[in-house]
Amino acid sequence: MSENTPSPTDTQDATPYATQLRQLGDIDWMHLDVPAHQGRATNAPGLADLISEQTLRRDKSTLFTDINQATWSMDAPPEGTPLERAQRLAAEAWGASRVWFLGNGASSGNHIATMVTRALGRETLLQRSVHSSVIDGMIHAGLEPHFVFGSVDRDLGSSHGVTPAQVDEMLTEHPGVAAVQIVSPSYFGAVSDVAGIAKVAHAHGKPLIVDEAWGAHFGFAPGLPTNAARLGADLVISSSHKNAGALTQAAMLMLGHGPLAEALESIVDRVHRSYTSTSTSALLLGSLDEARHRMAVDGPTVIPETLDAVARLRAEIAERGRFRDATDDAMMYKDVVGQDPLKVVIDMRPGGLSGTEAHYLLTRDHRVVIELSTHAVIVLMIGATSELDVDRFIEALYALPKVPESLITAPALPRPAKRARRLQEAFFSPTELVPWEEAVGRISADALSAYPPGIPNILPGEVLTEEMVEFLRKTAAMPAGHVRGAADEHLDHFRVVFVAPPEVF
Repeated sequence: MSENTPSPTDTQDATPYATQLRQLGDIDWMHLDVPAHQGRATNAPGLADLISEQTLRRDKSTLFTDINQATWSMDAPPEGTPLERAQRLAAEAWGASRVWFLGNGASSGNHIATMVTRALGRETLLQRSVHSSVIDGMIHAGLEPHFVFGSVDRDLGSSHGVTPAQVDEMLTEHPGVAAVQIVSPSYFGAVSDVAGIAKVAHAHGKPLIVDEAWGAHFGFAPGLPTNAARLGADLVISSSHKNAGALTQAAMLMLGHGPLAEALESIVDRVHRSYTSTSTSALLLGSLDEARHRMAVDGPTVIPETLDAVARLRAEIAERGRFRDATDDAMMYKDVVGQDPLKVVIDMRPGGLSGTEAHYLLTRDHRVVIELSTHAVIVLMIGATSELDVDRFIEALYALPKVPESLITAPALPRPAKRARRLQEAFFSPTELVPWEEAVGRISADALSAYPPGIPNILPGEVLTEEMVEFLRKTAAMPAGHVRGAADEHLDHFRVVFVAPPEVF
């Protein structure tokens, strides 16, 4: 049976892989194989206390989890292995032609996508606000990027998308690119015109790759945007743990429909195999099967209830005043055609404190953990099938004090830096650590990303500006701030391309 052919015995109500895992965990096995805890709490009491003995019993070798329980051999039945069946159901649920389960997050999906692009050519066209994992993947693959710059709301500190016209112009200017990669939705929930961009990319004969990490829930209920696979994307990276309810680090890679997607299938499969651990967590794979079931079977009923709760939260903010619901601000930009209703953006400044200060106080004083903050806003991510306690959040929000001093110094979102070296050349060049005061004007050897959202602010080969250094250091100094890729957490030093001193005669 083909990987792409649904099993006639499976419906969306089935959980082939998760069910197999449960059944294997219920049997009193004597394990003399990996993992070393071998399913017994006595072998790893601390671990059992952390995750429960029942979970230990289900933490199986992924080779063993595909065993044929009818024969107790590794021969696959005609309908395929439990994992193959689970992936086929996921493809059906998201409207893809094929799905690969990932155990190392959407980051691994981006690594696979960049290596697939390298199989097609050496140049790629991509949105500048891609995730840092895309930049890492391009360095590994030796790709030469051509960036298309989307709109940026510098007041709120958010990046949005790109337009079909921008992609068309860049493809005309750079006909040698192998593929196009965009991000939709953005970290703030802004949705790009994926269908229009797919049409443009295909007219130029290029496949479209969409990092849809934040849109795993799209398409499963009225009121949600349509997902990228159904809009014409050829390869889609979906971070299933973000809003589809899988365990952290579980994700999916989806193949679209049409001749360009079909031509990619073999190389995607081969690259996926080379990047995937031979010991992927069965628990992560099982969580993907369960997340697909929850979205496909329960989603149409449960998600509207979640959307109603979000609408009530936004109405409470509008009625009470003090803070401003800035969720719809993105719709003013020409590269945004929709908004994820499960991302709520709240401008804290009218209420007398910065977004970063609110983030800190909500965590410290109220045990309310939010997704993201900038100087201006906090961003809430509401799980698609989660219950939202509106009253608890509103009570915590309006208990926040005014902290005027937190509004004084806003780290300005820096403008893109100039490139002085090729990406891969700079990354693999000899480097040196220099004090931050000496970093201005030097070529960065690292991709440095204010995290979240993980969009690189500076790339290897770009020149560090005073504005950039100041922004990154201020970000690192914030209570909820972190800069991925930094040589030290405070950014007292920067890793730059080594320049040999001039010879003295």
